[in-house]
Amino acid sequence: MPALTRNSDVLGSAVRPADDAMPLARLENRLPPLLSIIAGMVDLTGFFTLGNIFTAHITGNLVVAAAAVVRGGPLNPAQLLAIPVFMLALAAVWLAARASGRTAQGLARLLLSVQCLLLTAVLIFSVLTKPSTDPHGLVAGIVAMIAVSAMACQYALFRLALPGAVSTAVMTGNLSNSVLSLMDLLSKRHPLMTADRERLTRSMRLLAGFLFGCIIAAAAVSLLADWAWSFPVALAAAAIALPEASEGLIRQTVKGWLRPNSRQIR
Repeated sequence: MPALTRNSDVLGSAVRPADDAMPLARLENRLPPLLSIIAGMVDLTGFFTLGNIFTAHITGNLVVAAAAVVRGGPLNPAQLLAIPVFMLALAAVWLAARASGRTAQGLARLLLSVQCLLLTAVLIFSVLTKPSTDPHGLVAGIVAMIAVSAMACQYALFRLALPGAVSTAVMTGNLSNSVLSLMDLLSKRHPLMTADRERLTRSMRLLAGFLFGCIIAAAAVSLLADWAWSFPVALAAAAIALPEASEGLIRQTVKGWLRPNSRQIR
């Protein structure tokens, strides 16, 4: 029996590297499209209900703020605060990740939970205070900064927990990768980049997801006003289950692989 236990431990340790890599690769493939939909919803809902502020792609706020200054229109202070708040939120996420000691799927689950909590706070504040009625007011600014923090958490997730995944934070980059990769694939001559079909597929899925999220959010805002935030909250809650599902599937596979080998050892 001790020999059986030792042999089982050896088998378990032999498959452990694959046990770690397989769910992570599965997560890097499945999670980004869902998060891109959430990013599209958050960006468009925030733009329409919180005073023309980009809560997902925050660098666009510099353009909007500069245009307002040049044209002499009303300047939303939240547009200027978005970038420093985004940077502070990223730093806070890094500190939380370091303190948690988690990596890969465990860290992804933690950051997805934080993102969901922040978006839930946005929904609650929006429903109770109706910031869309005064999009340049203080309450709208506070709600916008919470949404910006939620997106900072999402983008940090890719760098800290899923470094092999394509980020949802650079849609211009994803569009560029899609077009250039497609041109290389269609060309009969030697490709100019080291692109492949998988990279093209990933970038296209993120673009489609972001566009789909924008379309759904536009319809939701027109029909539900501040309740439109319930859509990204629901998807953020669903995203939390993906790391657990990946781990569970791999765990069952490993157990099924170990049983026959244990019988052979007997």
